[in-house]
Amino acid sequence: MANIEYQERFTSHPSDVKSYDTEELREHFLIKNLFEKDKITLIYSHYDRFISGGAVPIDEVLELATIEPLKAQNFCDRREVGILNIGNQGIVTVGEDKYRLGHKEALYIGMGAKNIHLSSEDPGNPAMFYINSAPAHQGFPIKKIASTDTITLDLGTSEKANERRIVQYIVEATVQTCQLQMGITELKKGSIWNTMPPHTHNRRMEVYLYIDLPQDEAICHFMGEPQQTRHVWMGNHQAVISPPWSIHAAAGTSNYSFVWGMAGENLDFSDMDMVKANQLR
Repeated sequence: MANIEYQERFTSHPSDVKSYDTEELREHFLIKNLFEKDKITLIYSHYDRFISGGAVPIDEVLELATIEPLKAQNFCDRREVGILNIGNQGIVTVGEDKYRLGHKEALYIGMGAKNIHLSSEDPGNPAMFYINSAPAHQGFPIKKIASTDTITLDLGTSEKANERRIVQYIVEATVQTCQLQMGITELKKGSIWNTMPPHTHNRRMEVYLYIDLPQDEAICHFMGEPQQTRHVWMGNHQAVISPPWSIHAAAGTSNYSFVWGMAGENLDFSDMDMVKANQLR
């Protein structure tokens, strides 16, 4: 357990969030330091019991072991896991099986898996593993998702500054899961808006991890009820928790990408309650 740190985040009622100042918003929803050398950092959210985490193995092989809130012998005793590598070549070992993940390749690990270890092929150019996990009721096979296995959707227009490509890694059409979904949205050069016009989905929560943001640039993430929006300023490799009742959209001072992870009561990617931009307050 020496290489794992975790933090619990509890749910907030939307009426309470209306009164949060900047620091309270950041304390409850912003995830700042996920990627630290030779450490696994986990955030256990009570929204759908979703876990977000980061791991940067350099000098050590890191074990994704259980944490106290799970009250389980192994991390995946009652959970499924998605791991997406946003760094250099890495290796995920599950039991006796090794899975090599290149940049922006993913691995799905089903309930019941044991002895999960993370390492980098070249410590001088380490992997950066982004971890998402949700409760599971059934074990499904482990599956690697390379870039050629993904489903891509091109959305938006340059005129509205939201031209983007959605790359679906762990979705119903590619991997059998209980509730976990993961993917990446990549904004084209000259575009800064994501998920605009925005939406909510009371059936699912979501976490965004912002990546590919140039140094000294920033993201302004918008959240809250559609008529009670709030914003959180963020940097590269920072994440934000989006409750089911909240919109989730952002504008950057440059183009960028973000990893989205979802969990909830269905796997219907199109399950969204759309909000027109001119209805936001």
